[in-house]
Amino acid sequence: MDGTEYSHQSSSWKESKWIRFLTACTIAVLGGFFFQLIHMPLPWLLGSMVFVLIGSKIFRGITFFWPVQIRNTGMIIIGYTLGLSFTASTLAQIGQQLPTMVLFTALLLVCAGGIAFIISLLSGIPFPTILMGSIPGGLSQMVSLAEEMKGIDLTIVTFLQVSRLIMIMFCVPLLIFSPLFHVTINHSAAIAATGSSGGYAALFPHIWLFAVVCVLLALIGQKIRFPTAFLLGPMIGTMLLNLSGYEGHSLPILVLDLSQIMMGSYIGLLLKPENLKHKLKIILLALFNGVALIGCSILLSLLLTRLHDITVVTSFLSLSPGGMDQMAFIAKDVNGDLSVITCYQLFRTLFIFFAVPPLLRVIFQSVMREKRMAQ
Repeated sequence: MDGTEYSHQSSSWKESKWIRFLTACTIAVLGGFFFQLIHMPLPWLLGSMVFVLIGSKIFRGITFFWPVQIRNTGMIIIGYTLGLSFTASTLAQIGQQLPTMVLFTALLLVCAGGIAFIISLLSGIPFPTILMGSIPGGLSQMVSLAEEMKGIDLTIVTFLQVSRLIMIMFCVPLLIFSPLFHVTINHSAAIAATGSSGGYAALFPHIWLFAVVCVLLALIGQKIRFPTAFLLGPMIGTMLLNLSGYEGHSLPILVLDLSQIMMGSYIGLLLKPENLKHKLKIILLALFNGVALIGCSILLSLLLTRLHDITVVTSFLSLSPGGMDQMAFIAKDVNGDLSVITCYQLFRTLFIFFAVPPLLRVIFQSVMREKRMAQ
């Protein structure tokens, strides 16, 4: 065998999707074990995310591969878990809070717009690009919208959205378990309590019905381009079955841990700082953006506790500028009110999906018109 043939076989081995996927899996599991060992919150989510992110930069000979289908499976599991938290009484409570959801969603988006304006002034980066990178909880929607609009730097938008998501996943659990919120619950015990009711045997036979409905609604949601279809479809299906009398059971801890790895590893591969120009400046701006949004969320959550009889932890997780899946994992750790948290996050997701894009188009057209007139 000559050197050329050996080199070709070596390259082919490294390009195999199975090898790239199994390497990412191994790194992700090691990250989960390490974060569990040092008692980090959400060890399997954060550990897999960080190790896959770092590993993908260290092992440059192998390009990590994480199929979107596995991420979607993790989202279906999370959607099922979220749907179980909805009962008739919680839905009635949510109906009472609908005006508050509208108000606080609007306030959070106004805060995001103000922060984007300040960053734009400080950095010289066009306001539309910074604004689209700052809208909380709308990663997929904002990236898709940025691709359709002229004059938007897609790399900066993606980096700001993903870096904020990663900051939320790290900072929110650390804040929740800090003296600021006075949470003393053993999060491992909380997960065990919510994830082990009856073990695997208690899941059957109804789990088959839930599985079919969850997958079917996820695929239908994707077909009609529903926002985060693989999360919302299963959640809605589980909620309807749960309210109709079919009893769903919490999933075992192992399944919940696997869903964290499925999500964390995918997110870890999204961030590609090597594609950025002026890396240091953009990273500092992303840090400022994330910290400012988290600070606004804390202030708004304190105001929300004055209006409704909910804990500050539930209030903060409801308004945190992350996503429903990440907030749900944290809520299970601290026994937060999943139904309230999910509804606030869901309302903001739907609002961002349906109302924000046309609003942004109007704003950007107005900005472009003023620029042309000034010239």
